[in-house]
Amino acid sequence: MLDYSLVNVLGACLIITSMTVVLARTGKAAAYLYSLQSLVLVGLLLSLGAVTGSPELFTWGATAFATKVILVPAILLFTLKKLDNNVEVDLPPKLNPMKSVALVAVEVFVCFVAVSGIDLPTAAAVKPTLAVSLAHFFIGLTCIVIQRSIFKQIFGYCLMENGSHVTLALLAPQAPELVEIGVATDAIFAVIILAVLVWRIAHYAHTLDADDLCELKG
Repeated sequence: MLDYSLVNVLGACLIITSMTVVLARTGKAAAYLYSLQSLVLVGLLLSLGAVTGSPELFTWGATAFATKVILVPAILLFTLKKLDNNVEVDLPPKLNPMKSVALVAVEVFVCFVAVSGIDLPTAAAVKPTLAVSLAHFFIGLTCIVIQRSIFKQIFGYCLMENGSHVTLALLAPQAPELVEIGVATDAIFAVIILAVLVWRIAHYAHTLDADDLCELKG
């Protein structure tokens, strides 16, 4: 149990950094904070690899550093630069920060309760981190729902993808590198597609406000 203490501490840090991404006031700040969150994810993968003796996780960590810490934030920052200056990106969320934090706290608590009933040898020592990884699906969904800016909604998908990454690493630390390559490639292409969609919407609709885009006009 003690060997996994650093893994669980980094899992707690994932929740904190995820909240900073959700609560970021600007798209630029959210991109940098997501890079920081992904750096914590890399540290978690490396520490888990050291504890389990899994060399595959070291490869996962290196790939995650290149894709999640550097490439994905760079794509999103590049998209920001290409957006029209007249298009408002940094729209306030639909929920205030206190309500957002309370909602995430409830989601994390529910995931902890759900994980407590899991009896798997591979998850026995990392149940707190497993709960955190599952909570990231709900945190990402929360980010998508509460953000008015469709650019910021992209980070909801990114958080959900990070959660699936951690869940896979915890439950299958010996999975081959090909699995990690597939996960990373899907994430990059999805972010590129979403970034292009955001740019085209901003170019033709001159808005990134989800409330203004909820009705189709013929």
